[in-house]
Amino acid sequence: MTRPPTAAQRRVIDAADPVTGRLRGTEAQLAALVGRGLAFRHPRPPHDHFLTPAGHRIREAEPEAEPAAAVVDAPRAETGVFTARVGGEEDPPDGGPSRVREVHSAWQGLLELRRMTNPDGAVDRPCGWERTHLVQAAALALEAAGHPPAGRPGGGGTDAGGYRVRASPQPDAIAVQGPDEGTLRACAATLEKAGWHASEHTDPRSRTRYLLASPRRV
Repeated sequence: MTRPPTAAQRRVIDAADPVTGRLRGTEAQLAALVGRGLAFRHPRPPHDHFLTPAGHRIREAEPEAEPAAAVVDAPRAETGVFTARVGGEEDPPDGGPSRVREVHSAWQGLLELRRMTNPDGAVDRPCGWERTHLVQAAALALEAAGHPPAGRPGGGGTDAGGYRVRASPQPDAIAVQGPDEGTLRACAATLEKAGWHASEHTDPRSRTRYLLASPRRV
């Protein structure tokens, strides 16, 4: 059985970019992670180091929340770590130009992760990270395309009628809620362009319309 990483190596792994897996550390630390199969050195300049799937598994080996039986509440943003807007957060991040730059950078990083990890190098199809982080991946695609997320419950504001991305009872799909069918159609078009299958459905109890979306496969 492979020895677990040292405390210093674990700190480097934990500090990796949550989307791209890009690492920061000393040359010795990075080389040690490469030698253990937890990271790889990109062949193109500037030859940055990134987590391998095994490295991602170690980084994400944390207690998970109980699975949702239906649509679940929005997760809180992690302090100091980029988190896409899923809509309806109690404490949403500040907007403005800096947020736009962060979202753009995260989306470009995700496209690069697709290129590096999809077997055929495709960037028009979700990668493994997205398939294990469905809500965050779909929310990033929507926010990067300029769709406004819903505001804080009861908080009003200009984005009060935006999208909400939530888990669904289907393990390989997420639900997207919106204030009207126009919003849902626009979100569906964005997700389809980003490599997702999206279809409209009606909740049998509330009769509200919503999207069910899942990552497209080969």
